Amino acid sequence: MTGLYPDQTKIFRNNTYIRDAIPDVITLGQRFRQSGYHSIRIGKIFHYDNPSAIGTAGIDDIYSWDQTIHPYGRDKREEYKINTLTPRKYGGTLSWLAMDGTSEEQTDGIGATEAIGKLDELAASGEPFFLALGFYRPHTPFVAPKRFFAQYNPEHIEIPETPEGYLETLPERAQKSIRRKQNPAVLEAELAQEIKAAYFATVSFVDEQIGRVLRKLEETGLDQNTVVVITSDHGYHLGEHGHWQKQTLFQNATQVPLLMYDPSSTQSGSMNDVPVELIDIYPTLMELTGITPPSFLAGQSLASMLTSNIDETIDLDTLRNNALTQWGSGYSLVDGRYRITRWNGEDGTEWEFYDRSADPVEMRNLVSEGTAPHPFDSLRVILESRVAEAQQKPQGLGRQFANAQPALKAPNITPGDQFDEQGRQTYFKPKSD
Repeated sequence: MTGLYPDQTKIFRNNTYIRDAIPDVITLGQRFRQSGYHSIRIGKIFHYDNPSAIGTAGIDDIYSWDQTIHPYGRDKREEYKINTLTPRKYGGTLSWLAMDGTSEEQTDGIGATEAIGKLDELAASGEPFFLALGFYRPHTPFVAPKRFFAQYNPEHIEIPETPEGYLETLPERAQKSIRRKQNPAVLEAELAQEIKAAYFATVSFVDEQIGRVLRKLEETGLDQNTVVVITSDHGYHLGEHGHWQKQTLFQNATQVPLLMYDPSSTQSGSMNDVPVELIDIYPTLMELTGITPPSFLAGQSLASMLTSNIDETIDLDTLRNNALTQWGSGYSLVDGRYRITRWNGEDGTEWEFYDRSADPVEMRNLVSEGTAPHPFDSLRVILESRVAEAQQKPQGLGRQFANAQPALKAPNITPGDQFDEQGRQTYFKPKSD
């Protein structure tokens, strides 16, 4: 939404209002508003505590939107029914439920329905628009109607095995990233299969909601002059590296889906092997819509990739040819073949290096083996240069505060539970109710 790296937004923790850190930034939705577009946000775009903030504005940016809609569905109203590894904890722990009812009763189903209604209105008015539709799934808790769970047999789902002694091949901070949110540290096989099937079910559920919106786009004829972007904010571990959930610098957590449709594109086929970054979405949409972008954007426009056929030569010299990810004290760079990761710790700098052509699952840290091949040194120079660039304050950004404090976070309230006047929980609504 800003086209900036974390070191430039100065936001490294959830629940931080963007204007507390960079008050003068012009967000993507804000720039569309300035250009005469009707900017609408439905659901989760800026950070939300999921599921506790469902139905609220969360840590939203009011300057990005003309209108906002906060869907609130059966998955939140019946939250007490959800299976979870920690009682009444859902967003930060593995949790799941095959729910009764229809897709349209779920928060994301309601969000899709709201988007469909807006597309009808916008098609009738002819008003240019920027519609940001944010789905809450497949983030934990993995909740979807039962028919999606019926598509996946847990017994047929494989759980990756982690070799004994694997953790010791990683830097200490990488080990800590894997051990985060582990509850329990090792899942029993049948439970792991059940949870992974639940993840797949929620992905299929969200896929259906995206399809509903895209069909409406076609029905209204808006697909003829509307750019569509489908993406996510992070990847996910499903037992790989002995880890569940996110917050690592492996491919499982850093790679996201990114689909772009431009109705004026002449491209045929798809490109899957050119690394790009989420900060590239902002400048790309500016170029595709003919809007002058703010000068501070750190990303690069990918418009040229949408106007070239797959069998034509693209001037890759105009693109980075690598992608940078930051998490905690770590930075990771991936190109077409290699991943190099740097961790800054109290005892100095530690490294990981993977040859993804021979080791696509990134389980052999060649640095720990003392056999890092020749590209390590050259890629280290590139990584250091990319990090230094990402840490520079961009010209035109305006004020930038490094000490922005996260908003105070109240405990999650599950509908049906009861609390005394001090806020202490006195009654847990049972799943059987």
